[in-house]
This record gives sequence, C-alpha cells and structure tokens, in this order.
Amino acid sequence: MQAKEETCWSLDDFDVGRPLGKGKFGNVFISREKKTKRIIALKVLFKSQLLQLGVSHQLKREIEIQYHLRHPNILTLYGYFHDDKRVFVILDYASRGELFNVLQAQQGHKVSEVIAARFVRQLANALKYCHSKGVIHRDIKPENLLLDSKLNLKLADFGWSVVADHSKRHTLCGTMDYLAPEMVSNQPHDFNVDIWAIGILLFEMLVGFAPFANQTGDKLIARIKECKIYIPSTVSDGAASLINAIIKKEPSERLPLNDIMAHPWIKEMQENEEVEVQKFLVTLTKPSSRNNSSSNQ
Repeated sequence: MQAKEETCWSLDDFDVGRPLGKGKFGNVFISREKKTKRIIALKVLFKSQLLQLGVSHQLKREIEIQYHLRHPNILTLYGYFHDDKRVFVILDYASRGELFNVLQAQQGHKVSEVIAARFVRQLANALKYCHSKGVIHRDIKPENLLLDSKLNLKLADFGWSVVADHSKRHTLCGTMDYLAPEMVSNQPHDFNVDIWAIGILLFEMLVGFAPFANQTGDKLIARIKECKIYIPSTVSDGAASLINAIIKKEPSERLPLNDIMAHPWIKEMQENEEVEVQKFLVTLTKPSSRNNSSSNQ
C-alpha cells in the first residue's frame, strides 16, 4: 500500500475486523486493505468528541507530522479519510501491541538487559531521524512504543509532537513520570526532553517502575527537579552508567543520541541480541489483540 497524498481512501477500501483497543475519542480496528490484502490498523475517531474537547488541531498536527516520517522504528501512517461523523487514520499494524502491556506481563514488570538495550538503541535511532526532521516527540513512554512480530520497536502517537524552529518550546505536555526537569519547571525546552525520556524508559525496563513513580503532585515535581535517582544493585554497572549519563538535570549534559547508540553497554548487549530475542518471543503469548497503534487517542 503506497502512502500517497493524492490517494482518496474510503471505508469501502477496507475489510474491518476486530477491535484492537479503545481510546478517549474512538477505537482502533485490525483491518485489511482490499486491493493489496495488507493488514493495517484503522483508527476511528469521532468528530463530535474531537470538537468537544478542542483537540481537532492536535489530531491534524499529529497526522501531518507522522505522515511524513518514514523509518523502520516509527509506526507508519499511510493516510486518512473522513465522513460526516468520523475521522479514519490508516496505520501500520504492530502485532505485539504496546510495550507497556509487554512489560506488565513480565515478572517484576521488567525485561532483560539485552532486550532493554535493543529497545533503547531502536528508540534512539528513531529519535535521531525525528530530530533530523525537526520533530520533537515530547511524549515518550511505554504506552506509545509498539512492537511488531519480530520484536522491533515502533515509535507511535505523535499527538504532542511539534516541529521545532530555532527557538525553544514552552508548552507543558506529556506524561508526568517521563517529563524532564526543564518541562516541570516551565522552562523552555528542546530535543533534549526526548533524550531524558530514554533514560527514564531504560530505568523502568530494568527496574520495573519509573524512577519517580512512587511520588505524585508537588512531590513528584520536586523529585524530578532534584534529578536524584537511586539505581538498584540488580542493574549492571554498564546499564547504570548509561542511565546516569542520560538523566542529567542540565539538558546540554545529556548523552547525545549517537553516543547512546554507541555506548559500550549497548554494544555489549547487542552481541547476544538475536538469541535473546528469540527466547523472549517464545515467552510471549500470541500477537497482542489489544491496544495497538496508539489507541490511546
């Protein structure tokens, strides 16, 4: 299925199957494009709810940004169409669903260092591409990271994304556990907020919860501003060194994406990756039928 702007889609072009997930404004269904037989995820959003909550502009921006991104670790958005009541967004199908659900199914809600390193490397690669296009994601979290049948990570849900100019952004957005100090301090922010989120994600994948997850409200904000984390001894020295190199209060001191991908721990874990991925896939149930393709919208 080609992602062409001039393509005029309609619901008649698809065989719509079972629901994959339910979000605030609609549902996501596994579907098949009749002409090519390609399996896709069809997000169905209700215009009335979008208008009522004043998020139509956010959806438009999300579609415009994600449509033009083409990368192996970014969920492909092929196009969209609409009728009187609904907006339909055509997305790639990531059969393993959200990383969040995969983590929840694991003992201790965590994965091995080899698997965590794989996801960090793939996410850093996706963000390097986004940043080269001027796109800041601003909402990195397990719910917005999908997995395909081969355990490849797909960055999804660009609802809070923005195309940056030369000035820094000021909007407070995203999920509290993953917000960088400059965001909770209402300071200008840039691409470095995405790098911060990689460190939080790595911590969560190895420990089972985010470093500031046991706090709420003002206490959570204070902890993030302090930028003090405790890394359990169960985390290897190599992984801990990477976490500490990313979770820095000063944005300019955070490890750049290229250096994250080239980190010695990432390289070491990659040596055993193929075998570990196959073992991990065996532990998973059949491909997830829930919460695929950023259904949280």
